[in-house]
Amino acid sequence: MKKSVVTIKGNDISCYSLNTLVVGSGVAGLNSALCLYENGIKDIAVVTEHWDGGTSNKAGSDKQTYYKMSLSGDIPDSPQKMAQDLFMGKCMHGDVALCEAANSVRCFFNLVNMGVPFPYDKYGSYVGYRTDNDPLGRATSAGPLTSHLMFECLAKEIKKRGIKIFNHHRVVALLDNKESGSKQVMGAVAFNKDQLDYESKGLVVFNAVNVILGTGGPAGMYETSVYPKTQKGATGMAFEIGALGQNLTESQFGLASIEFRWNLSGTFQQVIPRYLSVDKYGKNEREFLKDFFPDIGRLANAIFLKGYEWPFDVKKVQNYGSSLIDILVFREINQKRRRVFLDYTQNISRDGKKREFDFSLLDKQAYTYLKKSKALFGSPVQRLKKMNEPAYSVFKNHGIDLQKQPLEIAICSQHNNGGLKGNIWWESNISHLFPVGEVCGTHGVRRPGGSSLNSCQVGGLRSAQFISQKYFYDPPKIENFFPKIEDKVSEIINFTKRILSKTRSDGFSLNRILREIKNRMSSYGAIIRDKDIILDEKTKAWSLYHRIKKEMTVDYPKDLPKAFRCLDICLTHAVYLEAIYEYLEKGGKSRGSYMIADPGGKNPCEGLEDKWKYASSQEKSFTNRKILELGLNKKKSVTKRWVDVRPIPMPDNWFENIWKDFRKDKTIK
Repeated sequence: MKKSVVTIKGNDISCYSLNTLVVGSGVAGLNSALCLYENGIKDIAVVTEHWDGGTSNKAGSDKQTYYKMSLSGDIPDSPQKMAQDLFMGKCMHGDVALCEAANSVRCFFNLVNMGVPFPYDKYGSYVGYRTDNDPLGRATSAGPLTSHLMFECLAKEIKKRGIKIFNHHRVVALLDNKESGSKQVMGAVAFNKDQLDYESKGLVVFNAVNVILGTGGPAGMYETSVYPKTQKGATGMAFEIGALGQNLTESQFGLASIEFRWNLSGTFQQVIPRYLSVDKYGKNEREFLKDFFPDIGRLANAIFLKGYEWPFDVKKVQNYGSSLIDILVFREINQKRRRVFLDYTQNISRDGKKREFDFSLLDKQAYTYLKKSKALFGSPVQRLKKMNEPAYSVFKNHGIDLQKQPLEIAICSQHNNGGLKGNIWWESNISHLFPVGEVCGTHGVRRPGGSSLNSCQVGGLRSAQFISQKYFYDPPKIENFFPKIEDKVSEIINFTKRILSKTRSDGFSLNRILREIKNRMSSYGAIIRDKDIILDEKTKAWSLYHRIKKEMTVDYPKDLPKAFRCLDICLTHAVYLEAIYEYLEKGGKSRGSYMIADPGGKNPCEGLEDKWKYASSQEKSFTNRKILELGLNKKKSVTKRWVDVRPIPMPDNWFENIWKDFRKDKTIK
């Protein structure tokens, strides 16, 4: 890596030239960097705003799941079978599904060899269990902090190899080559947050052959969110240079705690806690779920299943299914304006009196699970400590003792199944740009729990393989690079000066802008969606975006990264709303993790108002057979294209032919 100084608009700006820039320090980006290093590409660097602040390091659940091909037991499995189960989630390209399946074992054992403590039996079998949307028990876990442990091991290896880390750097723009015949990324611009008071305002330019984008999901768009507060996302800068998004309609929402943000899946539900709500003063406590479930047995079974079936899923609403709970929680908070809590201190009962739970009310699946776990006793918190002490300790370590206090919850944004388009090597439609991890939209409507961790590791491996074979050369010389990026960097400098010099419009602060965006997405772009409302809200979103580009101001240089983040999030939420509206315009109905209001549809259950009626997406509908690709053209107008879902390949795996291609370097192309 070579450092130069370029002068733009009278500012001396540091410029680093290298082969590959990895943006983001989550487990996807870090694995990309390590795989590049192991494949001989050592002219690389990781640039990140918070080295340990991403979702990978900060997120978890009861026992956070890693999904891989089965490695134990007598149930046969194969890459083709796993690919089929990923593909069955709808709107996932089959060739990408096969890549994720075929590379899952290799990526899993890479983590094992680095020290991630996935459990195995005395024979060496890595045992598994079933997770949501999983038929074979492929899931495994290293406990509530699986992705944190992955981050620790990957980070240790990054530092051991001496890979350059640019910490406290907020990347605010990607640089593209306007002169090339095809769209191509050629670097990035960042703010060094430790140098914002310098004359240059800390601007740094990267001259890179490749950019691996591992910035995570667009967490900053949502008010009710289980993403860590330090995770914001940066998808907008990819849209800015013409990168296409796909499946942007598809996100995953579920029950989570909000004081300390954490997924409440698995054991947190299988111990059958009470759901209660209070008014804004903390008074008038009610176990509101009992108003809609016909008896305690069905309610208890639904709560138990919420552990297996954690994400809201419209297919699991009817007949008092587990996802009816999500709707009732959302209604209690958003319509009734009450606060909702999980109470682990006492069991549910019809009359609300403290007593032992009657386990005979449970169906066979729930009863057998608790019996095998030796947990047919006591209160929910006692069962939690018996079945999964680390899950209880996660909250205790953050100042919340579930033995003594209820846990406030909401329906939160948790994962973006859609994202930027990538091919089977995770390369975007913008050449040399590789989105990996959650920012890449490899998943479809539904996915097995834990498949995101597998996907991010596979994406890192595949992008590194391609770069090491095809894009391994040096970056352009600074004298050739500089003229191509001068206009873009000048534009950023001019914008920076303008927002620092202007007088703020009344009430138009960065925090107010972010509140508007977050409220819009959590209220209208989450689990309940309405076509007429979306039309109105996307118009407001674009209006806000154009307004803040003209009127946004900051008081101090330290606020500049937040200002650019504001712009990025605002553009991203406008593009996402465009995708949601396009889906509804094409007749899209309720599917995955959201419901579409439909007066002619069915009610989730007796007793709910007609406004909750919805219609489900049909298996062979247009929107289930196609994937929506959406982006911005050179004039910054939205382009939309519906493409066929690519089937799962059935390759002719004759060994001699594959070996011949492999020896002649014809595999990667």
